Amino acid sequence: MKDYGASWRILRTTSLTDQIFIKANRIRTLETIGESKVGEGIESEFLGIINYCLMALIQIDKGFANEPDLYPEQAEKLFLEKFVVAKNLMLAKNHDYGEAWRDMRVSSFTDLILVKLLRIKEIENNQGKTIVSEGIDANYLDIINYAVFALIQLEENVG
Repeated sequence: MKDYGASWRILRTTSLTDQIFIKANRIRTLETIGESKVGEGIESEFLGIINYCLMALIQIDKGFANEPDLYPEQAEKLFLEKFVVAKNLMLAKNHDYGEAWRDMRVSSFTDLILVKLLRIKEIENNQGKTIVSEGIDANYLDIINYAVFALIQLEENVG
């Protein structure tokens, strides 16, 4: 927000989905080839995925704007509200699944994020209509949680 303001408010959720898709594909490429030519690792990409998902969740609620329409304090409040929703979901699922994510590979989180993005794209292509599946917002929340799990795994495997 300090560098760019709320410029992201003009993005439609489909554009945010594509941005997240680009970041997840870059992570997968880096995991596969094992080197980065631009000097940024996958941690910053997972953080970007989290931020873009939070933006998308806000856009779902507020709709996109034709120009930036949020002050930094307003945006921060909305980001925090959405992150709390994601965290509460993560804690509930973590309880039910018994921290199974700790035995997963980071590359599996990357693949799961890509699967969720393909699902989101399909739902977006169907104008948001689903028959039996979760909506777009649930998929963004799951992506946030996968990215957080990946970051934890990366941090724990370094130290």
